[in-house]
Amino acid sequence: MNLSSVVDRLDEELRTADYADVDASANGLQVGPEEADIDRVAFAVDGVRETVDRAVEADADLLVVHHGLSWGGFDRVTGRTYDRIAPLIENDLALYVSHLPLDGHPELGNAAGVADLLGLENRAPFGELGSEHIGQRGTAAGSYTPDELQERLETNLDTGGQPVQHLAFGPDKIEDVAIVTGSGVDWLDEAVDAGADALVTGEGKGKAYHEAREAGIHVFLAGHYATETFGVRSLRDLVEEWGHETTFLDVPTGL
Repeated sequence: MNLSSVVDRLDEELRTADYADVDASANGLQVGPEEADIDRVAFAVDGVRETVDRAVEADADLLVVHHGLSWGGFDRVTGRTYDRIAPLIENDLALYVSHLPLDGHPELGNAAGVADLLGLENRAPFGELGSEHIGQRGTAAGSYTPDELQERLETNLDTGGQPVQHLAFGPDKIEDVAIVTGSGVDWLDEAVDAGADALVTGEGKGKAYHEAREAGIHVFLAGHYATETFGVRSLRDLVEEWGHETTFLDVPTGL
């Protein structure tokens, strides 16, 4: 399959164009020619020098990532930006990026992956951003104690050896869970208004402690990287079904 066909199929599946007005990331093909033959595709959370180098070592034709290189464009292609872009061009390695579209996808997305992990039912879009949503909300099949939910996250997520932080201000039984992966504590008020017992996200901000305490809600900070491996892994499975050889490049940060 050629590059333009892969890009078109990914853009259609992820509804890339629908996020153009709400996402600073330049989603879609960020680096690459219009046409190239694609045999092997690498997947990673972050488009950084290490994942680019490892994709080159894997003889990939295309690298698909969640966090790309362009966030509102480049002023200059120098320094760290040059060091990331140069090996892509020198090795004919294309770069495809899906940021918020991959967070919000109802089946393939990062929040959907966390919801699968927690066995949530009756799911609905959550994490409103403009006309789109970047998370999910659902109910546990039974219920979790706070310790049980924390242990499930710690046991099953690639946290780089770091514990899942827990702001323990909610009820003794957790049934209703809201999820926004990555940096999602800005949706704490939405979780409270929705009646959620807990918000699961990646990383926090200082204000979240008192906001959660005053609102009486649990907040689980499971790591930005750890909560955002689901989307690219799901895309890997999809692209493999299209007949391509694939590989996942795991570079956990512990953050």
